[in-house]
Amino acid sequence: MKILFIGDVVGNAGCNALLNELPGIRREYGADLTIVNGENSDENNGISKRSAKDIFSSGADVITTGNHAFKRKSILEEFEHNERLIRPANYGDAAAGRGFCEIDCGAYSIAVINLVGTAFMTPSDNPFKCADELLKQIRSRVIIVDFHAEATSEKQAMSWYLAGRVSAVIGTHTHVQTADERIIDGTGCISDAGMTGPVNSVLGVKKEIIIDKFANYIQRPHIVADGECCISGVYLDIDVKSGKCTSIGRVYKSNIH
Repeated sequence: MKILFIGDVVGNAGCNALLNELPGIRREYGADLTIVNGENSDENNGISKRSAKDIFSSGADVITTGNHAFKRKSILEEFEHNERLIRPANYGDAAAGRGFCEIDCGAYSIAVINLVGTAFMTPSDNPFKCADELLKQIRSRVIIVDFHAEATSEKQAMSWYLAGRVSAVIGTHTHVQTADERIIDGTGCISDAGMTGPVNSVLGVKKEIIIDKFANYIQRPHIVADGECCISGVYLDIDVKSGKCTSIGRVYKSNIH
C-alpha cells in the first residue's frame, strides 16, 4: 500500500494550499491513506474546528498534532468525538482524545500513533516507554508513528528504537524538511517531513517578526506570512502482510498560490 504523510500545516495559507493541491498529489502518488500533521493549522496557532475541517476536506484520512494540540479550547470536543484526530499519546490518559487510531481497511488495518518529544519541549511522559506500551495494544501490522519533536537526535533515536517494530517513524515540528530519509530494518524514517505553508517566511511566520526577535530582542505576536506556499512530506510504500516499508521518498511541491 502507498501512504502519503504531509508535514505541519501552517495557518489559512497552508489549509488553502492543501484544499487546492492535495487531491492531485494523492492521485499522483496513488495514495491509499493520507496523514496530515495539523497542529499549527489555525491562523493563530494550534488547531481549530475550522482548520481540522479544511484538512479533512482536502483529503486527509488522519490528522496528527503535537505540542500545540490543545491551544484552542474549542477543539477539545472534536478530539473526544473524532477518532481520526489524534494528539500525542504520551500526554497521558487524563488528556482529551486519544493518542493513536486504527483504521479497518478490510483485509488489513493501519495504526497511526502520535508522540511528542521531551528535549527542549514542554514536559510530557516518556515517549519511548509510551511507544512500548502502545505496541502491546495495537493489532495492526502497518504502524505509522508521527514523532513531534524538536531535537534531531531524539527523532533519530526514536527511529532506531522502533526499527523493525513499526512501518515508519516520521519526524515533525521543526518545519524544515530533512534529507535523511532511509529504511532501518523495514522501518521508513525521516527526521522531519517539513512544512505546508508560506515559502518566504521563517517556519511559516512573517520573516520580519522573527528577525526582530533575534536581531533586536523585540517580541511580537506571530502572524502567518503571505504569498507562495509549499507542501512538504513523504511517501511510503508498505507491504501490508509484513508491515515493512519497502520505499520512502520526500515530497515537495512549491509555487502554490
